[in-house]
Amino acid sequence: MAGAVMNCVSCCGLPGKLKSLSLATAPNATSAALKPLGFSSSASVNLFSKGFVSLSPVQRPLRSLIVCEAGTQKKADSAAKRARQADKRRIYNKARKSEIRTRMKKALEAMEVLVKKTDAQAEEVLPIEKLIAEAYSAIDKGVKVGALHRNTGGRRKSRLARRKKAVEIHHGWYTPVPASVQAA
Repeated sequence: MAGAVMNCVSCCGLPGKLKSLSLATAPNATSAALKPLGFSSSASVNLFSKGFVSLSPVQRPLRSLIVCEAGTQKKADSAAKRARQADKRRIYNKARKSEIRTRMKKALEAMEVLVKKTDAQAEEVLPIEKLIAEAYSAIDKGVKVGALHRNTGGRRKSRLARRKKAVEIHHGWYTPVPASVQAA
């Protein structure tokens, strides 16, 4: 933003508050003797010492707002440090999330290859279980350090477990127990 807009009484000078400022040489001087003063940054206090100053206030509406433009402000040191910390954390979390996605993708792709194999053996699931264990480990670390929410981590682990079970059911290496047998 080029300039911030804020309420500020201090940056509004005397000209904004007064309608007219006049200098008179005597207390009972007529209005013809009053000379209007212009406002400038070079006006000195000695200018007002020879006469008296008559001030008349400006009539303002009920809702007035004094607006000044301010340049860009420097961040406080604590805010700058927080920004640096947030950037560092964002980079760490991004790397951790990327690792989790990569490990999940490798495990899921290996399971897809195993599903497409017609003559797959039960021992071929062991390397996939190792990939799943690595993905679980990465997910758990991500949850522990706060890169992932714990529900997100649980959902991703569940997705891997369900896919593995689907592969085992597809090849006949696992047969789920019917609900009626479990209840009895």
